[in-house]
Amino acid sequence: MAGGSLYFWSGYVIFAIGYSVLHVWWLWAKVAADGIGWSLNYFVQRYWAFNSDHMKLSEMQHASRYLFIETIGFILDYAIIAGLKYIGISPYIGFFVSSGFFTVWSFLWYKYWVFPEQKKVT
Repeated sequence: MAGGSLYFWSGYVIFAIGYSVLHVWWLWAKVAADGIGWSLNYFVQRYWAFNSDHMKLSEMQHASRYLFIETIGFILDYAIIAGLKYIGISPYIGFFVSSGFFTVWSFLWYKYWVFPEQKKVT
């Protein structure tokens, strides 16, 4: 939750500045927000939330898997926000709707695929 919260709130602030203050198209404001939030989230997830001496993958494998699953997530996230905007719902509300979905989505992918632990042999 810490990494996701950091991702969400840093992204929300960057988006608000880009979209409402600088009047950047919502998509480009979202891309900037995600770039910053995504980077912060990776470091929290990798080095705090899922940090373990029993990781079975290399750093490059973790980063590659994170990039892969987040790329799919970005496409879904942008589709959710664009779809909601299309029917008249503010992208600010879209952020919250999308984050509800991605709270579960990200945790499951990170725990079982991106940052898996080795099985302990007893």
